[in-house]
Amino acid sequence: MSEHVVGAQLYTVRDFTKTIDGVAKSLKKVADIGYKAVQISGFGDVDPKEVAKIVDDLGLIVASTHRSWDAFLTDLDTEIEIHKLWDCSHPAIGGLPRDYHVPDGVKRFRDELAPIAEKLAAEGMDFSYHNHNHELVRWDGTTWLDMLYGQIPPEMLKAEIDTYWIQAGGADPALWVEKCAGREPLLHLKDMIVTPQREQRFAEIGEGNLNWTAILDAAKKGGVEWYLVEQDRCYDRDPFESLAISYRNLVKMGLS
Repeated sequence: MSEHVVGAQLYTVRDFTKTIDGVAKSLKKVADIGYKAVQISGFGDVDPKEVAKIVDDLGLIVASTHRSWDAFLTDLDTEIEIHKLWDCSHPAIGGLPRDYHVPDGVKRFRDELAPIAEKLAAEGMDFSYHNHNHELVRWDGTTWLDMLYGQIPPEMLKAEIDTYWIQAGGADPALWVEKCAGREPLLHLKDMIVTPQREQRFAEIGEGNLNWTAILDAAKKGGVEWYLVEQDRCYDRDPFESLAISYRNLVKMGLS
């Protein structure tokens, strides 16, 4: 396991990373909070080489990315070049287009992924899939997510379980982390609260209702390498403040 296990998923601050100046300022704020690693996602059209220099100057680690599936399908060499530039061995996608989310879509994805995963592996990289809640739709009694990890072997596809979206899909995040043991270098940490109006909302880690003791215990047993903090919406709170609250609470839970 890496010495630094907690990273900031930069999709949280996507409104501030549309230019290279915004990327630089955002990464500095994230580093000042205490994060030693990031997952790059939600950037504007910025030069990867400039991003690499900023990351290096701040002493940050690019633990992972979220890139588009289409980019891996159509321009894999460029994706490999970018990930090498960022010294990142865990590329990932945040999801697949809607037409994959049927039983036949699992086979289609597996067939498309096979040569991509092989080429990534030759470069010392693996490939992870990040879930939302719609992957928990059931088909003849089995969820799409179960089919995904049941039909595609761990050496081809890693799991990036998202705790909030598993909970939102009506399942148990700790159980899913346990189910994916041995194939989960990345874990997305998100909390959930419920308002008096019965609205489910994203929340800072430790400020909501998820069972973090069980989740983190399962993650430790399952070999999770990077614990990535993401908050899709921060509502009236500054996203950097949300990242800071989550970081402080995780440190109290024994992570850093």
